[in-house]
Amino acid sequence: MNTNIENLKGMQRLFPLLAEKKVNFKVEMTAGLVTFLTMAYIIAVNPNILSQTGMDAGALVTATCLAAAIGCFLMGFIANLPFALASGMGLNAFFAFTVVLKGGISWQIALTAVFVEGIIFIILTLFKVREAVVNSIPISMKHAVTAGIGIFIAFIGFSGAGLVVLNEATKVSMGHMSITIVVAALGLFVISILDKKGVRGSILYGIVASSLLAWGYALINPAKAAELGIYLPSGIFKYESIAPIAGKMDFSFLNDTKMLGNFFIIVCTFLFVDFFDTVGTLIGVCSQANMLDKDGKVPNVSRALLADAIGTTAGAALGVSTVTTYVESSTGVQAGGRTGWTAVTTGVLFLLSMFFSPIFISIPASATAPALIYVGYLMLSSLKEINLHDVTDGVPAFITATTMALTYSIGDGLTLGILSYVIINIFYNLFAKKEDKKEVSLVMIVLAVLFILKLIFL
Repeated sequence: MNTNIENLKGMQRLFPLLAEKKVNFKVEMTAGLVTFLTMAYIIAVNPNILSQTGMDAGALVTATCLAAAIGCFLMGFIANLPFALASGMGLNAFFAFTVVLKGGISWQIALTAVFVEGIIFIILTLFKVREAVVNSIPISMKHAVTAGIGIFIAFIGFSGAGLVVLNEATKVSMGHMSITIVVAALGLFVISILDKKGVRGSILYGIVASSLLAWGYALINPAKAAELGIYLPSGIFKYESIAPIAGKMDFSFLNDTKMLGNFFIIVCTFLFVDFFDTVGTLIGVCSQANMLDKDGKVPNVSRALLADAIGTTAGAALGVSTVTTYVESSTGVQAGGRTGWTAVTTGVLFLLSMFFSPIFISIPASATAPALIYVGYLMLSSLKEINLHDVTDGVPAFITATTMALTYSIGDGLTLGILSYVIINIFYNLFAKKEDKKEVSLVMIVLAVLFILKLIFL
C-alpha cells in the first residue's frame, strides 16, 4: 500500500502519507492501538531504569511519551511505514547502568552522547553510509549483540525482582522469598500465558497484574512495602514538566582528554547497538509482513532510518536515551497496519499517556521486572541464528553475549566480542585453505584497533 515516493511532488513528496488513497482508517487505527498496547510498558520501564541515574522520574514519563510520539509521527509522515519508535530497551540499560552508574559519567554527558549519536546517524543516513556499513559487520555478531542485550536486561529484571542479589562470597546469589518475587512471578506468568494464547499487549497486562498485586500489598502493609520500594500512586491525572531533564546536554568533556576518549567509546557503542537494532527490526518486520520490495529491500528504507535518527536526536534533547524502532511493531502489522497512519495512531496514544504520570511513576521495579525478563527471553532467541558449531562465529558470539551480563556492561561485552572475532578469524585465515578463509571487513579491523587502544589507554 505504500506509495511510490518518486512519483510524488510538493508536500506529498515530503510527507508521502498524505498521498495515500483508499486507506482503511479503522484497520490502521486498530493496528496502531495494538502496537501501543504491546510497547506501552516502556512508559513505566524507561523512567524506572533512567531515574536510577538521578534523573527526575516524573519528567522521564513525559519525555518518554513525547520522544516516542515524535518518533512515531516522523516514521508515519516521512516514511509512510507502520512502525513505532520509543526509547530502546537495552540502550536505556546501557545508558543508566554502564555509562552513568558504572562509568561514573553524569547523565547530562550521557545525554550528550545520545545527541551526538543521533547527529551522526542523520549524516550517515543522508549520505547512505548506514546501509553500506551494515553489510560489513558479520551477521553472527549482529545476532550476538541482540542476544547479549537480552541476557543483560533479563539480569536487571531478576535483580529488580529481588531474585538475584549481591553476595560477597559468590558475587551473586538467589535472594530470599519476598513479595517482590511473588509480584514479578505473577507478571511473568501472565505475560507468558497470554503471549502463548496470542493476546495482544501481553507485556502490558503482565505489568498491570504485578502492579495491582504490589499496590494491594502496599495498602495492607504500607511500612513493609515502603522498605521494598513499593508505594501507592499519589493520584491519577498529572502532567509532569520535562524542565528537570530537557536540554541538559553537557559538553564540558571537550576539555578533558581522558573523558573525550571515554565519550568516543560511548558514542560508538550507542551507534553500533542502535544501528543494528533498527536495521534488523525494519528488515525482520517487513519480511514477516511481506512488505519487502521485489529486490528484498525495505520500502522507503532511507526515510525510515532518517526518522529513527531524528527521533534519537530529539529524544536526547528532551532528556531520554536512544529512540529506536520497536520490534513490537510487528503486532500492529499483523493486525493489518500497512501505512504510516498506524504509526501516527500509536504516537497520539503516547501523547495522551503523558497526563497519567502518577500511575506510571508508582509502578515498582518488581512489576516492570517481568517485562525485562520476557523481552530478554525474546532477544535471546537471536542465538538460534548463529552457527555455534563454527568456532570462528560461535566463540566470538558466545563471548559477546555472555560478557555483556557478566561484566555488567554492554560496551565491554561488545569490545571483547569484536576483538575476539577479528583475532580468531585473522589467525584462522593464516592456516586455512583459500576457499575456507573467513572475510574480516576493514570496518571490523578498524573497530578492533580502536577497542585495543581503549583497553590500553582508557
